[in-house]
Amino acid sequence: MTNDWQNEGGFFHMTNDQRHAIINRHIAAGVEIPCADGIIIDEHTTIGAGSTVYPGTMLRNCTVGSGVTLNHVQAQDCHIGDGCTLGPWVHLRPGTVLSAGVHVGNFVEIKNTQVGTGTKISHLSYLGDATVGERVNVGCGLAVANYGGQKGVKHRTTIEEGAFIGCNNAIVAPVTIGENAYTAAGSTITEDVPADALAIARARQVHKPR
Repeated sequence: MTNDWQNEGGFFHMTNDQRHAIINRHIAAGVEIPCADGIIIDEHTTIGAGSTVYPGTMLRNCTVGSGVTLNHVQAQDCHIGDGCTLGPWVHLRPGTVLSAGVHVGNFVEIKNTQVGTGTKISHLSYLGDATVGERVNVGCGLAVANYGGQKGVKHRTTIEEGAFIGCNNAIVAPVTIGENAYTAAGSTITEDVPADALAIARARQVHKPR
């Protein structure tokens, strides 16, 4: 029996015997895999001891540190640092680098983004072509608009150390959010935000009777 995994790098073919052999090698090296069903790890992936991999996880050409938790994670061409917790339902696309202690929660997609130590991206967010500093808190519903208007052109977003991104924000790249800055919930950020500032970018609520 062959499992076909179609991802950005094309088709990945592996027999069940091959899949279990790779899983057993990781278990012998100190990786905890409570249930092997629904897990695919290719031969080019390394996982540190003390990590836990749950079903629904597919790893291709990744480096995973020690003490990591992966719960329903799909990742390709990524680095996941020590002590990270991911999932459930996380998609890491090529070029993603997570430093130690990063938390990525439910329904988050990250692409070509470097994330600093201790940052939390808890749920329902997309980050593409970004650099995120240490100890940043990303509220739910962030969308980074990285498309540059021309085919293949992507602009970058920088979120510096200690920043707090409010819920339901859109960040239109290229934008830099300074250290310890805040963005208010519901904001669309189109300009740089200075350090230690609060950015509010939303229209005033208006009531029109009848």
